[in-house]
Amino acid sequence: MYWCDDAEERISVVQLNSELRQAQLELVSAHCATHYLRLRYSADDLARFGRRDLLRKSAAAASALYQFYQTVEQRLPQVENQRELFPQITAEQVAQGIRWIAGYLRQQRDTYLPRARALDSQIRTRVAPYFPAPLLETVRIVELDGDRLALPNFFAEARGLGFDSLPDIPHMDSLTFLEVIVFNENLSERALFHALVHTVQIQILGLERYAELWLRAFLKTRAHFTVPLEVHAFSLASKFLRPGEQKFSVEAQVMHWAAADLY
Repeated sequence: MYWCDDAEERISVVQLNSELRQAQLELVSAHCATHYLRLRYSADDLARFGRRDLLRKSAAAASALYQFYQTVEQRLPQVENQRELFPQITAEQVAQGIRWIAGYLRQQRDTYLPRARALDSQIRTRVAPYFPAPLLETVRIVELDGDRLALPNFFAEARGLGFDSLPDIPHMDSLTFLEVIVFNENLSERALFHALVHTVQIQILGLERYAELWLRAFLKTRAHFTVPLEVHAFSLASKFLRPGEQKFSVEAQVMHWAAADLY
């Protein structure tokens, strides 16, 4: 599928959205890092003690990004504002949604576990400094290699309630079903690390609490990639891939976010 401009230049819509998604993931990571900085230091502290070159470059980059995306946003059809309005959800519907999510994760775990395999020694060595050894021993993975995860059955009912921005599961890199991680394509280091963060989150928070936090944040943010549980996973995966980055404990990071009520 292509989009044409003046019949002269063709741009692949698939490629465009792939690059847009990658840029968005990096922006989420930068937003998360800035949020963590903001929690620890005041604006006065940064202005007084921060390196002037780093502050000016950061401010210039943020300003340029804001101006660019503001221009894009101004070109979006006004009707999009109406589509983003979510219906009012009752407490009973929230409770049902939590049951849907938790039940789906359990059911998919049971479905894929028989065909799952353990992490190979090479990739386990790569991520070992960041995760508890018992977790890496119990984690199992499945690579669908061209096949795709199907949408949950409850998505139809959720859309019937007016929700049209649900996660595009068949096109996500991976999904974490407790200790079983399923990749829509092939395993990549970024996707694996992201999925392992979710495994840690589920272990520390408990499945029902994880489902509740995910759903309540989704109802507020209206997009799955801005749910704090997802933001944290994106951020830590990006941090893991940075050249020369010091090793860190994902378990400690998740426990800190949980204790600080950042999820």
